[in-house]
Amino acid sequence: MIAIIDYDAGNVKSVSKALEKIGLDTVLTSDRAVINASRAMILPGVGSFGKAMENLQKLDLVDCIQNNVKKGKFFLGICLGMQMLFDVSYEDGEWPGLGLIGGSVRRFDPGLKIPHMGWNALIKNREDAIGRQISSGEFVYFVHSYYAQMQDWQDVVYYAEYGVNVPAVVRKDNVIGMQFHPEKSSDCGIQLLKNFGELIR
Repeated sequence: MIAIIDYDAGNVKSVSKALEKIGLDTVLTSDRAVINASRAMILPGVGSFGKAMENLQKLDLVDCIQNNVKKGKFFLGICLGMQMLFDVSYEDGEWPGLGLIGGSVRRFDPGLKIPHMGWNALIKNREDAIGRQISSGEFVYFVHSYYAQMQDWQDVVYYAEYGVNVPAVVRKDNVIGMQFHPEKSSDCGIQLLKNFGELIR
């Protein structure tokens, strides 16, 4: 069973439906005991970084997530959920993240149209099982105004170009992030979710 963490930060149901469609057993939950008993965790999200982290803290889930990751459980962050994997965000101030991947989250330069919204091509940075059957040039759907600046570019599996090289799929050991919405990204997004399912089997 995959625990989709429900912390009042949007799009949890669309992710849940996409996973159920490909045969993965999921539960929407904010219960620590259910998360601890799960086989893997997913943190979707839309909205502001600070508010999302406050919600996790109010639910007493920050250390729950961190401890499960330390035990080797797979953890997928989607959109805002990916940004929360990093050390810090500078969205409307300075906010500590989950600290699972080294780096910071920063706003796109003012000269770019914000938010970055629409279909962009993935560019492969390195081979990884999360990218099985996904080639450079396949398109996925983004909606975001902030992006990750990586401490180690080797944690990037795919990136996209939008004024800068934008980390699109990242992985450090059992922690994976997708900056775009895989559930809205047609066959490519569904394949990425299937690949996540294969990793946790």
